[in-house]
Amino acid sequence: MNEKEFLDALKELNIYLTNDQLDKLNKFYNLLIEWNTKINLTRIVDKESIYLKHFYDSLTITKVVDLRESKTLCDIGTGAGFPGIVLKIVFPNLKITLVDALQKRVKYLNTIIKELELQDIKAIHARGEDLKDKFDIVTSRAVANIEKLLTYTMHLVSKDGIMIAMKGNIEQELTEEVSKKISKKYNIIEINKFLLPKEESNRSLVVIKNK
Repeated sequence: MNEKEFLDALKELNIYLTNDQLDKLNKFYNLLIEWNTKINLTRIVDKESIYLKHFYDSLTITKVVDLRESKTLCDIGTGAGFPGIVLKIVFPNLKITLVDALQKRVKYLNTIIKELELQDIKAIHARGEDLKDKFDIVTSRAVANIEKLLTYTMHLVSKDGIMIAMKGNIEQELTEEVSKKISKKYNIIEINKFLLPKEESNRSLVVIKNK
């Protein structure tokens, strides 16, 4: 996905980037590649693939939630900063907490935040189950199977908040049996399935609320 294809695809998500936001995404890409030689962040290194599989993919969360309002968001197991860093660049109104269990990645994330001069975003070294804060939106991208994921994220969701699990082919995880078990504790509000542009790989956004 080259820059033009990236921008055209974002228009379909009703996202229009400024030159400054594009510059920050490009700088983010360069820093990611630089740090990837020091610590394991991503196996994907060519620019077009990162713009598709990391940058665009992170922004597909807007298919199920309006991020133009001021909200608090927690990205559990953020890894290289997806979707959290990308969301902060594109939606500066969000107040974001990035959570990762590896100290080296947290150091990298804080460097990214400083280099891109991002405000109202922090990276912390922790596990989801150890946190006690509440957020309007909790999200996690390709971290653990959904049943396990909910055990260490749902306590972070505020009363009127939502958890958005960003997945590939959710049908492999969310079997009828698993769905019934989850529904005893939580409400599955929406499952948005779509194909990633160009490569047409399966993606799913699972929106869940506390009962």
